[in-house]
Amino acid sequence: MSKITLAVIVGNRNFFPDRLIAEGRKEILAVLKELGVSVVIPNKEETKLGAVETWEDAKRCAELFRAHRETIDGILVTLPNFGDEKGVADTVKLSGLDVPILVHAWPDDMKKMSVEWRRDAFCGKISVCSNLRQYGFPYSLTTLHTVHPQSDSFQADLKKFLAVCRVVKGIRRARIGAIGARPDAFKTVRYSEKILQENGISVSTIDLSEIIGAARTLTDTDPKVKTRIKAIRAYASTTDVPDAALLLMAKLGVAISDWMAANDLNATAIQCWTSLQQNYGINACTLMSMMSEQLLPSACEVDVTGVLSMYALQLASGTPSALVDWNNNYAEEPDKCVLFHCGNWPKCFLPDAKVKTAEILGTILGPQCTYGAVAGRTPAGPMTFARITTDDGFGCIRSYVGEGRFTDDPLETFGAKAVVEVPGLQTLMQHVCEWGFEHHVAMSASQCADALAEAFGNYLGWDVYYHRR
Repeated sequence: MSKITLAVIVGNRNFFPDRLIAEGRKEILAVLKELGVSVVIPNKEETKLGAVETWEDAKRCAELFRAHRETIDGILVTLPNFGDEKGVADTVKLSGLDVPILVHAWPDDMKKMSVEWRRDAFCGKISVCSNLRQYGFPYSLTTLHTVHPQSDSFQADLKKFLAVCRVVKGIRRARIGAIGARPDAFKTVRYSEKILQENGISVSTIDLSEIIGAARTLTDTDPKVKTRIKAIRAYASTTDVPDAALLLMAKLGVAISDWMAANDLNATAIQCWTSLQQNYGINACTLMSMMSEQLLPSACEVDVTGVLSMYALQLASGTPSALVDWNNNYAEEPDKCVLFHCGNWPKCFLPDAKVKTAEILGTILGPQCTYGAVAGRTPAGPMTFARITTDDGFGCIRSYVGEGRFTDDPLETFGAKAVVEVPGLQTLMQHVCEWGFEHHVAMSASQCADALAEAFGNYLGWDVYYHRR
């Protein structure tokens, strides 16, 4: 994950003590440094105390931000005292930045309420937010209205905000690769390239035959092919996989990687059902699993908005994500269900991963051409789910997000599988069906729904259903 850079605006109002600004500026920068955040902030020679108050301060600070606009991912507004609401809003406007903004205010100490110590940031934050809204800028808030930067509450708020910055920046410049045609039986995964492009998301397409053709031109002794075979064997148990199938997997993996590199792609959605098995002789699940584990998410059935959902989860959590089916009820428990797929989940979800045949496809095509599926069970732990889709009738992007947990309830079946508990699952399923969402959902072994909902709704302007029950 790339390092986050924040532009920092320290708000000041001149009839408050300079000491509050100097100490506050120093402390907030120390907190950011501890979290590994790079900063762009005026120095004490550019503006008084390195803070912003006047129109001149705003112009100088904005000029600095413009010079670094390609690297700035978000703006942190911090108020050690009341601050000047115009100075803050003018700085953002003049900078031309279109990034998330977090507004933070320092708390007063009840033992220091004299003129030389009082901050009044509780009140000043309201004025700053009012001006930002009047200027048309969306912004984020801390959980507590005023909060000390070294508190656990602020640390959590800041980490969430950094996740929001990663999601917004990543989605606005995402490049997705679509390999092959959507399987005819999966109309559920249709989407609008034009709506995605309007939101900054580019889709590059290639016919599956071109990827297969590139794979077939590779020799058995090609160094990249040999390296890929070693990587596959090191990744998961392949004791049941014939060498010929491993060779086909390796060549296909090299062909896909070369195409991704040539097009600077962040993620891929691949046609697999059933052309790849019939025309090339393997499943691509292991390759997709390996890419997702390496933070290059990959989804099957050319589910472009599904892999975009995976990418968003990855950006928010900093960990791999997977695409799954909302697949089965779990006994008579209304808040539990089974998640399933043939087997393309990253290894972090399947610590017991084994490369096998795809049992469902094998009943139709024969198992000999379905080697490459990954089988295993996801252990108990935290879970966030998300789905992005294009609503062509309304010309918009819709999404839903929420959290649950993986459980260790008994489950005897094949493939990649998990049991999850989502409070209010039946209400969530009502929403999914009423709005025509896909049967696929992306999942992450993390808790990052807050950041996704904030990024999708507040900054990307998408319709968001946040399932909180």
